[in-house]
Amino acid sequence: MTALRTPEPDEAEILTQLCLRSKAVWGYDAAFMTACRPALTVAVADWQQSDIQVAVDDGKIVGVAQVVYQGDAAELDKLFVDPDALGGGIGRRLFGWSVETALNRGAKVMTIDADPGAADFYRRLGAVDDGMVASTVVPGRFLPRLKLDLANVPPH
Repeated sequence: MTALRTPEPDEAEILTQLCLRSKAVWGYDAAFMTACRPALTVAVADWQQSDIQVAVDDGKIVGVAQVVYQGDAAELDKLFVDPDALGGGIGRRLFGWSVETALNRGAKVMTIDADPGAADFYRRLGAVDDGMVASTVVPGRFLPRLKLDLANVPPH
């Protein structure tokens, strides 16, 4: 049974490696993955600046979600699932945690700058397209921006 918990700061590198493995499922080349590393790095400072949750199965971290806030807006900064655990509902559970946490923090909207391969996942969970945003990793690359109106999401 997969459990959700708050990770410890000393697990930051484990979480970074999970993010990199998960991102790689979309078939990106080594140069792209190297360029992504700073954006996918989980740092000890993240524990003070955001909410982070992990999914754990048989003692192994198999998913991570991170939500950051600015005023009454939340941003789903990271949601990654270990490639070996894809399709088991872990991403959906972490997304649910992210929504609930954002609601509890008073957020009215959650934005998601999604990998193009992951955008449909968020759409299935109620997020809607809200334009495109420039990649912080690759100049000239644009990502779908999605948003979820939290006012229409009942609290859990």
